[in-house]
Amino acid sequence: MSDVRPHEIMVPTTAPDDARLRFIGKIHTPWSDRKDCPRQGKIDGPECRIEIFEPWVPALKGIEDYDRIEILYWLDKARRDLVVQNPGHSDSVFGTFALRSPVRPNPIGTVLAKLVSVDGATLVVRGLDCLDGTPLLDLKPDRCAFSPKASPKPAAT
Repeated sequence: MSDVRPHEIMVPTTAPDDARLRFIGKIHTPWSDRKDCPRQGKIDGPECRIEIFEPWVPALKGIEDYDRIEILYWLDKARRDLVVQNPGHSDSVFGTFALRSPVRPNPIGTVLAKLVSVDGATLVVRGLDCLDGTPLLDLKPDRCAFSPKASPKPAAT
């Protein structure tokens, strides 16, 4: 990766081998090129689909009770070697940890999205900001809403 903008600083890195993650699904969005992808997801953005892989589908039980979910994903096409960046939308330079850029040592993306619907192993959401085919790491209810929007139905006896 040699596309370094003026004032950016790259560090030499080795292939990461110190963590093992399980991709639990795949994200489907309208964007196949980073230049077309929104900088921040918007709740009124296009509907996107999240496909959950087996054996993780049963982990969705109850997710439909939430309006918003936090989505963590692996930015598999992002470079990982910049410590200082010169964002294309700014004349200033910033340290990587002062930005929400996908370029990071461990390219984990996170977004708080609106949950539109759940159909089996597929979630439909709005508010994503990642490329089509992005690997899914995890889903969580909105961290500010610790209770579902409606009381859970009592378990059948």
